[in-house]
Amino acid sequence: MRPNSQELKRKSSHDTEREFGGTLGAIGIPIFLPLTVLFLISTSRSPEASVLQWPPSLPSTDQLWDPLALVVLLCWIALHALLYLTPLGKVSEGLVLRDGTRLKYPINGFHGLCITGVLLMFLVGLGAPLGYLFELLLPLAVCAIAVSFLFSVYLYIRSFLAPSHALALGGNTGNPLYDFFIGRELNPRIGNFDLKYFCELRPGLIGWVVINLGMLMKEVELRGSPSLAMILVNSFQLLYVADALWNEEAVLTTMDIVHDGFGFMLVFGDLAWVPFAYSLQAGFLVVHPQALSSFRAAIIIALNGIGYYIFRKSNSQKNQFRRDPSHPSVARLETIATATGKRLLVSGWWGLVRHPNYLGDLLMALAWSLPCGFSHLLPYFYVIYFTILLIHREDRDERQCRTKYGLAWDTYCRRVPYRIFPYLY
Repeated sequence: MRPNSQELKRKSSHDTEREFGGTLGAIGIPIFLPLTVLFLISTSRSPEASVLQWPPSLPSTDQLWDPLALVVLLCWIALHALLYLTPLGKVSEGLVLRDGTRLKYPINGFHGLCITGVLLMFLVGLGAPLGYLFELLLPLAVCAIAVSFLFSVYLYIRSFLAPSHALALGGNTGNPLYDFFIGRELNPRIGNFDLKYFCELRPGLIGWVVINLGMLMKEVELRGSPSLAMILVNSFQLLYVADALWNEEAVLTTMDIVHDGFGFMLVFGDLAWVPFAYSLQAGFLVVHPQALSSFRAAIIIALNGIGYYIFRKSNSQKNQFRRDPSHPSVARLETIATATGKRLLVSGWWGLVRHPNYLGDLLMALAWSLPCGFSHLLPYFYVIYFTILLIHREDRDERQCRTKYGLAWDTYCRRVPYRIFPYLY
């Protein structure tokens, strides 16, 4: 007797592999990570800036709320929604979806960054106190966390109106807590406005750069000029954000866009975690200035340069191979055939380790923390967290690729035994 459609649906829901600790993670992460953001900001501006201090330095209630913060946040999101809709740049198609269609995406994030920069220079020229972002940072983080929760509820409710082919394979388990966290709908849209793609690289990523600039301006208010350490942190992270937006089209083939549903995990990461946790070094330097010699600065610049070179070259090689395997820059690279018809690179950057882009990412992450000196562990939170994140992401990639490519992936792993760090891991 053949199972009916309802039995198949239940079976597929139960057989779906649950990530991030399943239901337990779906309960704990939305509690723990928002508290972590507030803890990091509060600790970074305390005199000790110690992650081991107990009880930790906690902000008062009036430090957590300012109506101005909500106005600033909503205006910021509205500005970038408007810039998203501006007919600048080209329009690209994403990968083929399960129903055989391909969605279209505006590639104008870099234009949005440039326009934002011009607007900021105009405001600073008018005497706008950009350094006040330092005082407003905690209320802004609280508002971003609240908006993330509310937006995630909206996404979860609207996902029940979406057709089955529009749901993410891993986000339709039937467990409300897990599905809310991981995201049910793959590409939620209002008309042609793609909510996930918009949040991925716009308000949070550009907001990170603006927060950094606000910390630099606060340091100018306090000490008359920005320190070399603050200039390096701002410059390194601006380069990273500008690179991501310049190569915005590449995000269309990433796990976030192609595989993951749009739920609390990505919403919170995009709107709250990235701008407020990743700007930790700049916020730390406002209260804990660091003297940096020219020699140390040169070493840190070299480390960031090496990391960026590996990151950009490996990503460019991968993206070119995906777009046009016959292009002269990748045509001579050695590959392995798979049963899907696609080929796996086993030479060039992708013959060194399985994720050379992650290696470059981690070298840059270390370079962003080094200007903060060695007297405190707190500024190194980012590189520690990012190492854990990328190892976890690499493990997710590994499982998905083994399922997708089968024996060809096993052959690839034998040819390229190291995952991220050559001869280490």
